[in-house]
Amino acid sequence: AWLERAYRYARTDYEQWISPPHLAGDTGLSRYFDHGDGPVPEILGDPSHYYREVAEYFLMHPGDNHGQMVRVNADDSAQAVSVTGQIYDLFVCGSKVTISPDADAKDCRKNRVALTPEYYKADRSMRESGFDVTFRFGPYGDETQRYAPVCLNSLLYKTELDLARISDLLGKKSEATQWKQKAKQRRANIDTHLWDAKAGLFYDYNFAMRTRSSYDFVTTFYPLWAGLATKAQAKAVAAKISLFEQPGGLATSRNDSGAQWDYPYGWAPLQLIAVEGLRRYGYNADADRISYKFLSMILADFESEKHIREKYDVVTRESVTHIRAGYVTNQIGFGWTNGVFLELLHELPPKQLAQLTN
Repeated sequence: AWLERAYRYARTDYEQWISPPHLAGDTGLSRYFDHGDGPVPEILGDPSHYYREVAEYFLMHPGDNHGQMVRVNADDSAQAVSVTGQIYDLFVCGSKVTISPDADAKDCRKNRVALTPEYYKADRSMRESGFDVTFRFGPYGDETQRYAPVCLNSLLYKTELDLARISDLLGKKSEATQWKQKAKQRRANIDTHLWDAKAGLFYDYNFAMRTRSSYDFVTTFYPLWAGLATKAQAKAVAAKISLFEQPGGLATSRNDSGAQWDYPYGWAPLQLIAVEGLRRYGYNADADRISYKFLSMILADFESEKHIREKYDVVTRESVTHIRAGYVTNQIGFGWTNGVFLELLHELPPKQLAQLTN
């Protein structure tokens, strides 16, 4: 009876991801897409002025602006009314952007700018993904809703197989067959759109532009963790582990964007996903090595800092971070770091476990 009730809830949750607006065009895959509009409530009034920081970035990097920042004329009241969120008066003084003119600069140009409703939709969708902030879906995630992501679709593949198993247990044989067919089709769609045979990695797919991303990101291990990768694909991904491997484990990406979900930072859940994915396909030596690097970093940092942290610089092997884009704090706690530490610790072979604990 409990499982029957849980099954209904799980199906309801699943349905939202395979229905508009969470469909990724005609790919048969899903996307992140938040239903809200405009700035998120938790950022409004934030002393870090996050959205102003985004506007400053686009002002200084016009080539990276996918139409997500607009210039607002002071005398154009109609345009001002159509703008979502705050309008920023920013001064470009040489190579710097400030909120007031630089008295020492010879040339300061005032710019009145705002972020578009489409940007705020992307920002909300990036937060729905949990990867906030990363440049994986464009600078500050400004194209998140235009991508079919590896992580989400791998999770949905696993969900479909989980629901097939639950259906079997409940005696719903026809539904179990349907769930298995859904998983089979999603796997085929992932092969078509997200797998890059030449690179030997899984990438997100920009369905609006019909192009596969080339942004190396550690979510390439999700298909291994979910069990949807073929043996050949898993072998190719495992062969590219050096792209991410650092002294403290796996870096989230190879791009030093200044954001927390990019190089050189490593996050406990992603270490676990990668390690379990490698183990699933028999790459135990790689899994053990990554686990040992991450665990030994946590222990060494704890001995000096006396805290477990949210994220770590896996290059320097410490919890001191130098984040330049988005959230700059490194929270003490931290639930998932503690949980992953224990999980990886218990999976280590006896020899490495002894080395770690001595």
